[in-house]
Amino acid sequence: MSSGKKGLSRRDFLKLTGATAVAGTAVTAAPGAAEANERENRLKGAKATTTICPYCAVGCGMIAYSKNGKVVHVEGDQDHPINLGTLCSKGASLAQVTDSATRELKPKYRAAGAAEWKEVEWEWAFKEIAKRVKKSRDETFVTTNAKGQVVNRCDGIAHVGSAALDNEECYILQKWMRSLGLVYIEHQARI
Repeated sequence: MSSGKKGLSRRDFLKLTGATAVAGTAVTAAPGAAEANERENRLKGAKATTTICPYCAVGCGMIAYSKNGKVVHVEGDQDHPINLGTLCSKGASLAQVTDSATRELKPKYRAAGAAEWKEVEWEWAFKEIAKRVKKSRDETFVTTNAKGQVVNRCDGIAHVGSAALDNEECYILQKWMRSLGLVYIEHQARI
């Protein structure tokens, strides 16, 4: 400090803040290198799978890295035309969702009038869904309209798609729904 005054002069203040900024940059540069090294080690031997983010209708491309059937890292796909490698906070946290302790891994069923959900087997759930779809389709299938025109449609079932589906999955679902005779078909990306 110059002169006999207490406190910092403007010149001393600028020197001090400049030195602090330089020191701060030097300290933060080292952890970045360590982080990159840790990421490289975590991904070593991992299988990379391209996928679509399941959260919204934007359809961002992702690369999910997995080892031993467990997702270890998720990042944006730089080759994807929609997001060019960027991800929002929800998409970037997808690996946490796959490893969550609260994630349901088995289907649950609550019977009519029951207060509690019970865990059921996948095979039972698939058969029950198929049985109910067939029953509803059979009960609500319309072959002709009021004018006598052939319509062959199912008025008792509707379908809402998910924004997490890619084009190929949407195409297959659309074919399946139309084969059941559904006309009330919507897609969440359009809603």
